[in-house]
Amino acid sequence: MTELLTTDYRALVIGARGAIGHAFVDALQQDPHCSHVEMVSRSHGSGFDLLDTASLAAQAAASAGAGPYRLIVDATGALTIDGVGPEKSLAAVQPDVLAKAFAVNATGPLMVLRHFAPLLEPGPSIYAKLSARVGSIADNHKGGWYGYRASKAALNMLLQTAAIELQRKQPELRVVALQPGTVRSPLSQPFAAGVPKLLEPAESVAGMLATLKNLTARQGAHYVDYQGNEIPW
Repeated sequence: MTELLTTDYRALVIGARGAIGHAFVDALQQDPHCSHVEMVSRSHGSGFDLLDTASLAAQAAASAGAGPYRLIVDATGALTIDGVGPEKSLAAVQPDVLAKAFAVNATGPLMVLRHFAPLLEPGPSIYAKLSARVGSIADNHKGGWYGYRASKAALNMLLQTAAIELQRKQPELRVVALQPGTVRSPLSQPFAAGVPKLLEPAESVAGMLATLKNLTARQGAHYVDYQGNEIPW
């Protein structure tokens, strides 16, 4: 473990009701160095809605009093959009579903970052956003899953761009696109058949926290998996 999370710190988890978000809350509450875990979700706080920018601003204002935070984790995102799962072919792509995938997986998280980044503690701090390996353009060897792939690739670019801007004032800030692995959850359940390694949420989160603790400062964002391996953009 490095100095990042080995002295007293506060953490904020956005999407705290999901399988991975809840596991982050549990792990952080058990960390003796974490003095407070602020939870944000649709059922916590002041009407948080990923697609409503005004609600994000209101929630950030409400969460500011418990900060500043050395660690912020955004565990939001969706694989199935309005009951429609990932597209297997071009013929299955629907413009409205594609637009919603970008809203939920890219635009919404960028607005979350915009409103919550000011709550980060000065100095070494971490803003981590759940991404996905399928967001890697270089690692796309199978095709399919148009909306999810493209929205996560867009998210990665947005994180990289925001990191460059934010680090002009906070050079020790780590902005991270995190790949949690395939985790046993309602999100992954319809697509888990044949997955060689299905992780429990706690196992995934333990790996991601270990990875976050050991990240060095760099220009731009990190793109890493739960085992600490870098993923090509």
